Amino acid sequence: MAAYLIADVDITDAAVFEQYRREVPATEERYGGRYLARGGATKVFEGDWHPHRLVIIEFPDMASLSAWYDSPEYERLKEIRFRSARTRILAVEGITLSPT
Repeated sequence: MAAYLIADVDITDAAVFEQYRREVPATEERYGGRYLARGGATKVFEGDWHPHRLVIIEFPDMASLSAWYDSPEYERLKEIRFRSARTRILAVEGITLSPT
């Protein structure tokens, strides 16, 4: 069953965050991750939510998503993200989307 990482990213230091943005896709791809949304326009229809930069990444399953998140190659990039952004991240199991 596919798993989706959903992140709300509030960038606090764009110069430092740029390194994270450049390097992170290659680490996700090694674990089967692919972007479904990455910083596009958002519109809140209900609730008290003020998203910043939303990112949605599909992984083959929760095990692959967790393996990427806990991987040594991503650990270094997390430190860069911690220094340059405030984030809220969650993972949810869902359905596998067919490629377009």
